[in-house]
Amino acid sequence: MESSTVLSRLILVLFILGFAVTVAEAIRGHQEKEMVRRPGFMYSRIRGRCTPQFWSSRREAWPRMVPQTSSVSKVFGSRVYERYRTDLTLLEATERNDDKNNAFSSLLKQSSAALLNSYSRKDYPYTAWEVKTALIQALVSEEAASLQAQSFSHANEACTKLNNWVFTNDALPW
Repeated sequence: MESSTVLSRLILVLFILGFAVTVAEAIRGHQEKEMVRRPGFMYSRIRGRCTPQFWSSRREAWPRMVPQTSSVSKVFGSRVYERYRTDLTLLEATERNDDKNNAFSSLLKQSSAALLNSYSRKDYPYTAWEVKTALIQALVSEEAASLQAQSFSHANEACTKLNNWVFTNDALPW
């Protein structure tokens, strides 16, 4: 009987000791975290910083090279007269919602966002000249327009994931 009492006391002491060590580590970890608070790049915005929807929302100032009221024909050139209204603005082009079944509308919408991104995003994969040239070249057929719109769409979506970060207060562990 004495051996079972000694054994149970030993188990109780080990349990209390293990609990105390766990609590001490938790307190020390919390204190270290409280002492070191630095800004960091932990979370990224997944959507919205380079898409046509973002630019049409006017949450960020547009680049000075292309004001919202610029006409599509003045920005992209006279070749766009064949497909789009002469008084259509870049803001209206990014706001379009008729691009689901219309390759040329989708091309204009994605090209407008791509142009804005080329002027305002440092690591965007297209230059402004490349965007303008690609739009004009894609006006030859619906297939070309659809493929180019998809290419710009992918670049616009990838831009939101790679280039724009949200600052958090204690994101870095050190």
